[in-house]
Amino acid sequence: MLKNTLLLAQFELKKMLFNPRGLIALVAFSLVWLLILLYPISGASSFLLNPDFRGLIEGIFGPQAVNKLFKWPVAEMAVYWIAALYIFPLFSIFVSADQFATDKSRGTFRFYTLRTGRDSLFFGRYLGHMALQSLLLVLTVIATIVLAVSRDATLLMPALFSGLIVTVNLIIVLLPYTALMALLSLYANSARQATIYAILVWALMSVSIAIINNYLPIISELKWILPGSQISLMINTQGLGSFIYAPVPLLQAIALLLLGKIYINRSAL
Repeated sequence: MLKNTLLLAQFELKKMLFNPRGLIALVAFSLVWLLILLYPISGASSFLLNPDFRGLIEGIFGPQAVNKLFKWPVAEMAVYWIAALYIFPLFSIFVSADQFATDKSRGTFRFYTLRTGRDSLFFGRYLGHMALQSLLLVLTVIATIVLAVSRDATLLMPALFSGLIVTVNLIIVLLPYTALMALLSLYANSARQATIYAILVWALMSVSIAIINNYLPIISELKWILPGSQISLMINTQGLGSFIYAPVPLLQAIALLLLGKIYINRSAL
């Protein structure tokens, strides 16, 4: 099973990298991040180094709300951290929406399941999509490190260390998003439908949790079942301390993958 899973993950990664639709998505992704790197990240780093800007931010949000943001050894990586925490999950929803939907609507899913186990197919597709996102994530982190070093060559080692922490953290953050899209794409008939389902899930769960927290605050911890619920708290973290919220997405991913495994084995695809 493990060998088949890895082979399917490798095949999925190559398919997304080299087919026309995948290439268009990668070009669009590259252009968006190029603009982010050239303007918000390279420009905003100078603001973080400005004491007057720090005083303004602390005056608006309070010194405890963003105090960790100004302790990053590399200003470019701090700005990248904020941008990536919100942009990569959105990208994950769109890029992972078609893990199974198209094959299901075309009837090719049945062809695949006759030649490999459903578990191998499910986890292989999941790992392939995670591999693609991890690759793109690493490339953007490297670009941010290059920006920082071009400003100050002495930042090389701090930038590499911060880049490693950010990369691992963001991969963990993306795990439940990709797992949720795997589950939704099993139910949907197209990538667009899976994306709509994801938006509905987030909207309904956010509203439901807010109502429950308002009337029954004793069970306010329900908010942790929603993927991304920890992101706003992760902004004000730095270094190894940013891993304090890692168990949240890990547990969410495990639960969603378990649901996906049950669904794919019990459904008539």
